[in-house]
Amino acid sequence: MKKIGIVMGSDSDLPVIEKATATLDALGVPYEVHVYSAHRTPEQARDFALGARANGFGAIIAAAGMAAHLAGAIAANTTLPVVGIPCKSKVMDGVDALLSTVMMPPGIPVATVGVDAGVNAALLCAEIIAVSDSELAERLDAKRKADAQAVLAKDAKISEQFNK
Repeated sequence: MKKIGIVMGSDSDLPVIEKATATLDALGVPYEVHVYSAHRTPEQARDFALGARANGFGAIIAAAGMAAHLAGAIAANTTLPVVGIPCKSKVMDGVDALLSTVMMPPGIPVATVGVDAGVNAALLCAEIIAVSDSELAERLDAKRKADAQAVLAKDAKISEQFNK
């Protein structure tokens, strides 16, 4: 199975990344995590992206806040799918990072999930890998069914309480 590369611009993004890694762990998807900054360690970020395919990655998650150039910098140096996670900051509550991550120029796409949405980034990468991995596809299907059952159980509890 291909692994997921996870890069964060700063260790302050770790709480968001931990949501992604927990999701990947639950699905049995291997990953590797690094801290590389588009601005402070551009050579390391570039080298990671350039070697990602040869190193067994099938998709990359890039999480960053504020200017949030990391996902774009990674995507500029690989043709693997890159999923950007804009991270919340104190200045604009993550809207700055969202706009920076989603507004890529033609030719360098970055799939972008919501602000601090580590779970969705992990699920999207797992779905990308599952295109050629039927066992992972089955685990994703089972997760969807379990999630639906959890919502229906909550509905039954609320209905019992209020719908008399």
